[in-house]
Amino acid sequence: MGPARHQGRRLSDTLPVLPDILEPGLDSVFCGSAAGTVSARKGSYYAGPGNKFWPTLHAMGLTPRLLKPEEFRTLPDYGLGLTDMTKHASGSDASLPKDSDDPEALRGKIERYRPRLLAFVGKRAAQVWFSHFHGNAQVAYGLQEETADETALFVLPSPSGLAVRYWDEAPWRELAAMVRGL
Repeated sequence: MGPARHQGRRLSDTLPVLPDILEPGLDSVFCGSAAGTVSARKGSYYAGPGNKFWPTLHAMGLTPRLLKPEEFRTLPDYGLGLTDMTKHASGSDASLPKDSDDPEALRGKIERYRPRLLAFVGKRAAQVWFSHFHGNAQVAYGLQEETADETALFVLPSPSGLAVRYWDEAPWRELAAMVRGL
């Protein structure tokens, strides 16, 4: 399977929609499916109206104050990082180009930076990962039995305003307790 194409270009030839926020030794890296439409337009992670990502990080004690989406580059100051399964396309999960996911690239980043925890923000990114590496797309929220080398894997409910019916703060509390205990 070759690189996906989007509007006549190979997706791998385009710049990422949002930059990865990664460095060695982070406590947790959050991995979403792809930048949403509003996030891509604003150039900031989790910038859509009604998105609970930033308020939840603060409410769970993972950041000392409520960060604005445009402050995403400061997350390593708190031991946190960001990436997406799809780096070269944006939009809702249903609108992403077929074959735009790149679990191999994500695995390479995890192997390079070795965070203690990789937290999938929403089931879709987790399903892509587990289907690709473990042959099983059935995932539940919470800590997973599988790991990526020494990196623990965790699945969180999506904080998107579009996913409000699936919202459950409990897995986020569990993740925060794990991160604080690292």
